Amino acid sequence: MVEHLFPLKDRREVAEGTMAFWFDSSGSDFTFKPGQNADFILLNPSETDAEGNARTFSFCSSPNEKGTITVATRMRPTAFKKCLKVLPLGTQVKVSQAMGSFTLHKDVSKAAVFLAGGIGVTPMRSIIQWAIQERLPHKLYLFYSNRNPVAAAFLKDFEAWAKQNPQFTLIATITEARHPGWGYELGRVNKEMLTRYVPDLHQAIYYLAGPPGMVAGMRELLDSLGISEDNLKTEEFAGY
Repeated sequence: MVEHLFPLKDRREVAEGTMAFWFDSSGSDFTFKPGQNADFILLNPSETDAEGNARTFSFCSSPNEKGTITVATRMRPTAFKKCLKVLPLGTQVKVSQAMGSFTLHKDVSKAAVFLAGGIGVTPMRSIIQWAIQERLPHKLYLFYSNRNPVAAAFLKDFEAWAKQNPQFTLIATITEARHPGWGYELGRVNKEMLTRYVPDLHQAIYYLAGPPGMVAGMRELLDSLGISEDNLKTEEFAGY
């Protein structure tokens, strides 16, 4: 497998408990499709544990952002995450070639319905940003579920893109009820919410990404609505 060495060029918190990391890929032949992922390997980390010095991260940036690749992750007290959080800027990280088929379908007559739980939104951000940049004709719907507003990474990006592009509809929702000023939906994504926003549920491809329990719940919901497994793409984010 082809691997690359990319220096870390920036990092910052993008939501409560979530950090994004920017790597310099300039001068390389590295490519990826929106929605894909890669293995990120720390070289000579100062601390290790049983979970190892590698993680698979989905890209959250568009491939049109030349010379930069971006990933984001929920931070946990693992050796890998602790090292990544304090890694000096300029330090090289080994990155595998891009992998995965969680990519946008070609049939523009079918809408793309993204069902994201928490950090599962990262590959969807890549796809949506790229689709808007490319002015693709697909109708795009993002159902984005978080516990509360401060946990919603990249929400302002999605809000801006929804205002700029009539093809993209943002449906954000939170599962904690007590947040005055929240202007979107409340509660888990359900049949009523889906049917209110998506005109024809059977003329769509569904992209499910998030914790395993959330993905399983959305799969059950879509099955109850008669949506074929052939129209589902899934990505589980377990224990990251």
